[in-house]
Amino acid sequence: MGQNYDAATNVVDQKSLLDELGLQPDSLVQEIGADSDVDHALRDALDDLLDEPLIDEDEQEVVDAVLLWFRDGDDDLTDALVDALTTLDEDGVVWLMTPRSGRPGYVPPVEIQVSATDAGLHGTSSAGVSADWSANRLVHRKSWS
Repeated sequence: MGQNYDAATNVVDQKSLLDELGLQPDSLVQEIGADSDVDHALRDALDDLLDEPLIDEDEQEVVDAVLLWFRDGDDDLTDALVDALTTLDEDGVVWLMTPRSGRPGYVPPVEIQVSATDAGLHGTSSAGVSADWSANRLVHRKSWS
């Protein structure tokens, strides 16, 4: 992974963040579920790297990506994912941010998989973007018919 990756924290550096998330500077990103426990360094880095600031969850503009912060104990993950899709472009991606294993609010991978499937999404990868949060890339399931 080279110099753009810190093996001790399992996190990419700021220069590689947009690449790791598959975003471009002109990407429009909506943030949902932000609270005082989110990774502020990650949010600040995204704000610095993107041409437009992160869009509030109450906005109804069509976006390229959704950054969804979710913890065990928040409402229902399937409902949160379905809500995230309301403004997402059909080719867009949901980055589901959940606390890493061993941290308060940890969400088991099986729950993420089941909720994503129920919401019509498919998990494709994960990204090391934060020392305390796991990032799971979810996309629309393609129709096979």
